[in-house]
Amino acid sequence: MAQTAHVLASGPGWQAADVLCTDGPHDRHFEERHDGFCIALVQEGVFRYRGTEGEALLAPGCILTGNHGRRFECGHDHSSGDRCFSFNLRPEFLETIVADVPGARRIGFTGAKLPPSARLIPLASATQAAGDDAGALEEIAVRFAGYAMACRNEGERRLRIGARDERIVADALHYIEENATLMDERSLSLAALAQSSKLGPYRFLRLFHRLVGMTPHQYVLHCRLSRAAAHLLTGDEDISVIAYESGFGDLSTFNRRFRALLGVPPGRFRAGQKNGGPKRPAKFRERLENGDGVQPGTERPSNKAVER
Repeated sequence: MAQTAHVLASGPGWQAADVLCTDGPHDRHFEERHDGFCIALVQEGVFRYRGTEGEALLAPGCILTGNHGRRFECGHDHSSGDRCFSFNLRPEFLETIVADVPGARRIGFTGAKLPPSARLIPLASATQAAGDDAGALEEIAVRFAGYAMACRNEGERRLRIGARDERIVADALHYIEENATLMDERSLSLAALAQSSKLGPYRFLRLFHRLVGMTPHQYVLHCRLSRAAAHLLTGDEDISVIAYESGFGDLSTFNRRFRALLGVPPGRFRAGQKNGGPKRPAKFRERLENGDGVQPGTERPSNKAVER
């Protein structure tokens, strides 16, 4: 099989990869085995998947779902090539998601395919925009898993929020505000924040987004860039120093984040604001939420080990 996989990011129990296959109608089919639970968003191409849970014709917008340890094969009977954005999830990772999905009794999928849905469009767009951002991809992995498990269990119930839930999110907000400038990404990851709240990552992510209006990772960036913007205008430090003190490990990442969210690079922001400011200043929240308005719940060891 002519397949290449580019691992974008990984964390405890999950891995995200961009998988490209160039096989065509005349290429031989090979049997493979899922090493972990697979949730793959088809981006390009049309292909057929055959496995223990059945077979399906997959096209852009569909989600392929595969169970850990099950054998399968893919074929391109009608055209050549496909490209998928694939999440490989370990059983223990998926178990934390299933625990918070109403109606779910066990981990795993009963079919090989979820059809295209309008609910997936914002999530798919966020996936493409995330690049190799591990923080964003961790949240997207949880959201995809929650979406897939909810679809397999006849939909998702309305999220109920009580006083205890509000206190949990408030404590998380205080913690992020106090520690956003630390460069220890693990302590600010979705997994760490959820563990501190004694909730599963799926429920914590949904609660946080519902009450705050953005995901934890987006809020971390909001805090970091808000402080960086203030330091640019009130201090004379080099931009590299401000980037480091704001929690960014390197200048290129800081520059990219700053420009993506505020529309201008840090140097121009500093010069423009000190000279009267731009006519139409960018808004943090609008930039952060652009293209990602879906609620989170509605939602390489080697190339061989990375599945579609």
